[in-house]
This record gives sequence, structure tokens and C-alpha cells, in this order.
Amino acid sequence: MNSPVQQIKERLSIEEVVSSYIKLEKAGANLKAKCPFHNEKTPSFFISPGRGSYYCFGCGAGGDIFTFVEEFEGLDFRGALKLLAEKAGVKLEQYNPKVEDEKEKLYRIMEEATTYFENNLKENAEVLAYLRTRGLEERSIKDFRIGYAILDWRRLYDHLKAKGFSDVEIEKAGLAKKPEDRSRAMYDRFRGRIMFPIADSSGRIIAFSGRLFIDDGKGAKYLNSPETPIFNKSAVLYGLDRAKDSIRKNNFSILVEGQMDLVLSHQAGYKNTIATSGTALADSTISKEKIVTNLGLVRRLSSNIVLAFDADRAGFNAANRAGRIALSLGMDVKVAEMPEGVDPADLISDKISGGPDAWREVIKNSKHIIEFVLARVLRDSKGDMRKVGREIKSVILPFVDALESSIEKSHFLKKISDLSSIPGSALEDDLRKIPIQTEEVIESGGEQVLKNEVVKFRKDYILRKLLGIILWQRTLKEQILDTDGILKEIGQILNVAGNEVLEKVKENKDDLIFEAEVFYEGLPAQTGDINVKKDVEELLRNLKEESLKEELAGKMRELNLAEQAGDKERSSQILKECQEINKKIHENKK
Repeated sequence: MNSPVQQIKERLSIEEVVSSYIKLEKAGANLKAKCPFHNEKTPSFFISPGRGSYYCFGCGAGGDIFTFVEEFEGLDFRGALKLLAEKAGVKLEQYNPKVEDEKEKLYRIMEEATTYFENNLKENAEVLAYLRTRGLEERSIKDFRIGYAILDWRRLYDHLKAKGFSDVEIEKAGLAKKPEDRSRAMYDRFRGRIMFPIADSSGRIIAFSGRLFIDDGKGAKYLNSPETPIFNKSAVLYGLDRAKDSIRKNNFSILVEGQMDLVLSHQAGYKNTIATSGTALADSTISKEKIVTNLGLVRRLSSNIVLAFDADRAGFNAANRAGRIALSLGMDVKVAEMPEGVDPADLISDKISGGPDAWREVIKNSKHIIEFVLARVLRDSKGDMRKVGREIKSVILPFVDALESSIEKSHFLKKISDLSSIPGSALEDDLRKIPIQTEEVIESGGEQVLKNEVVKFRKDYILRKLLGIILWQRTLKEQILDTDGILKEIGQILNVAGNEVLEKVKENKDDLIFEAEVFYEGLPAQTGDINVKKDVEELLRNLKEESLKEELAGKMRELNLAEQAGDKERSSQILKECQEINKKIHENKK
């Protein structure tokens, strides 16, 4: 029987998968598009239906349907496999790895906890009644898998222990904590709370946000999961797994603060709503660990976003920060003006003074964030023009500076000048004094990251696949490859010891083996042997090419610096080195 990877590839074409994410154009026998992995104006992203692959000549991203989904959705291989299997109608149960690794156990424990919380809610009439008074329908409660953590010190802990999970696994999942007195038993992190599961892009539960049911004044209103091996707060937004298709279809997202806001917005028909609660809004599109961040993924789905936060000072500040980050990432940002003292959940659920129609009007009448903040500044300053000037300089001009288009900048400077009576020349002078990077993106270099954005550098992907094949082969009784020889060749290409390369991926060893297994183990022996040998030869050749290109890019930077310094002798020497590297690249392709 074919492996699940082969079955999925037989049922889903590269064109079908990629076109469900981005718009494609015909380019002879191939297809082209603007690359979703870096910012570009002219399409350099090509899809080859015949080869079942894609490649971007701008950033080097490339691969098959699995790598595309991994990179676009910010998923690991197993997450991409799950998502594509569901799309293709392929069952995965019988293809679980022989040995469950740490991450798989954590996904399983989170699923078990979610089911447990759901069952608790069904048996708790008081909590169910509260959710209904907030306007939640039974279908919404079920769809979002909302649950309840019983007010007891270790009810969940005991349940998970009975299911065979260890103390280490329960603690690592962020579901229970050890007391300072180590002689005492562990206790549940979530107690007496309405539980909202947070899922990754493929729908796997990775964390929880718990809202206190009865506020006794002792605990925080909201308690969120800590970061774990499967939960990175800046890589996910609540509800994104359910909202992504609607965001693509409607070409805009709605960002709210709370879970209730989100669930009720979806219930009102706005399924393109996402929420920050339980997560952390990222200030770049790629993290330092080369992981796609939450806003990075949202921006890929659509560059248009509407912020719908509470109308109080805290909500205004949250919209202010989120707006500056989104603008710095090249997004078009609008703000929905909420009635004073009302949050989205209140507006949608109150059919007398609001309801879904009122929510629809609020979204429809949203204003560009610069117009929104300017109106707020003019209103709050109450005619004090010196205060207006200070606020425009400190609050509004950083928004203008974050805009990519010079035409847009001029448009908003004129609007600010017209409404505030501050001369345009004075505004331009103050705008020039603003630092190149706004305070939110200094540390991560958000703008620079945006320009050079690549989720996984091509070399990293090639190396990952090669190491996966090596590790997988070493688990077999009869190896068909000289793994030591391949590792030595990798070391020569990268100019490091081969064992050093393996050491760096030891934490992901099980993932790499699993990835290789599902690619090759389901094939007939002879076909599989030919495929894996052929793939290794091609991967080694590609790894060498990417390494040479990387070296060439470094030399080109050196050449540029030497030319700027007027060092002709050094420039001449570097130029020769560049020509030599270029020659090696062409020879490698033969």
C-alpha cells in the first residue's frame, strides 16, 4: 500500500493546493505568482505542475505541497500532513510512528484535556446557563470546544494520570504545577474556569485560556497556558485555524481582544475574526527562530486588517500598539469605533441596543488607523493646540512614518495639517526626525525581516531532509545507503564535521525520522530504493549549490564595501573569487 504522502500527492496537485492560498497566473507550461514568503512587486514564484513543485527565484523558497503548507501555515511536517490528509480524504491512523515522541504525546495530552473540559461543561448547568446569557449558541460552544475546569485542586491531574500520562508530561503541557514544597502533590493550573482551547493552524490543540467563572478577587480574570514545546505565544492567534479560509475569501481580518468577542463575531457571520487573548501579538513576520509569527501568517492571508478593541483607554492603547506593528509589516490597518463602554461581545449579544446588525455597521464604518487616532487626539485635547501638536508628533507621526507609500504619507500629512491647522512643512520636519525603526520593531528589526522574509531557507530544508533520511536509514536492519559517506559529504559542503550537523538536530530526531518514513516506507522495495538514492543525489547537489550561492552573496557584499572604500586591488581580488564561485555553481549543475 502507498504511504499517506504518496496517496495525498496522487489526490492533490501542486496547483490545487497553492491556488487555494494565493492567486496564480499562467506562464507557459507553468504558473506564477507573487511570492507569499517575501515582499515583492513582480512575480518570481513559479509552480511546475509537471514536477509537482514550486520555486521562488527571489528568496529561494521551494519544495512540494508539504513544504508549501509547512511554510505558509507555519506548521511542522506532521501538522502539514494532518491538514493535507483531511483535504485529500486520506486516513492517517495506521501511519502513526512506531514510537511516540515528546511532541506527539503533548498533542495527545492536550486533546485529552480538551475532551475532559468539554464533558465537565455538559454536566455543569450553571456554567452553561451563564454562556447562554452571554449570547453563545449551543453550536458555537460545541464548534469552539469550550469547556470547564472544575474548582478542585487536582481533578484534571488525577484524570490524566489515570490515562497513563506521567507527571513530567502533564507539567510540560502546562496543565499542572509542582508546589514549592516538592514533597506535596502536583495541582491543576486551571481551576474554576471556563476553558477556551487554542489550536494551531492545522486544528491541533496546543494551549488553553481560562476565564474565571466566579470572581473571588483572588485570581486573575484570565489565566493562559505557559509556553511549551508545542505552544509559542507569538506564533498563533485564538481562532486563526477557523478564520483563515474566511480571511482569504473576504480579503480582510478582524482582530478582537477576547474569546467571547471572537466566538460571538463568528456566530454573527464574521468568520474572519481572530483574537489576541491567550497569545502575544508579534512585532515581526518571522521570529528569531525562523518561525512564522501570528501577524506574519495573517498578513499572508490578507494584508487588510480591522482592529475592533474596547472603547476604553486600555482598548485604545492596545489598538495603538497593534496598529503600529501591523503598519510596519506593510498591512492596511483600519479601526472599528466601538460605542463607549461596550465591547464587541456586548454589542453583538445585546439585540435591543445592538445585535449582529450593529456589529456589521461598526465593521463597515471602520476608519484608517491614522484618521481614527487623529480624531481621538483632537477630541481629547479640547482645543489645547499645544497639546494637539505634542500628541501628533509623539502618537500620530510614527504611524505615518510606518507607511510604505510616499503618496500615502503625503495624503495623511495633508489631512493632519487640514484638521489641526499645523503647517505641512512643520509636520514634514518632525516626520524626518522620527527614527527609522519604531520602538516596537527595533529589537526584532521587523521592517528588515519583512524585506528578507523566508520561512525556511532552502538550504535548511534540504539539510533537514538529508538528515532525516540518514537517521531513518540508521533505524533499519538493512541500510541501502552509505550514511557515513553521505554525512561526510554534507560536512565537506558545509565545511563542518558531519557529526556536528547531526548533534544540532538531536532534539528533532524523531520528527526527521518520521518525515523520511512516511515519504519512503510505503513504496515497493525496488521503487523505494531507487527513489531514495535518486533523492539523496539531488539533495546533495542542491545543498552544494545553495552553499555556493550563500558564499557568493557574502563575497558580493565584500565587493560592494571594497568598491565604496575605493580599494581597487581588493575589489579586483574579490571579483576573481566571485567568478570562481560562479564557475563552481555552473559545474555543479552539470
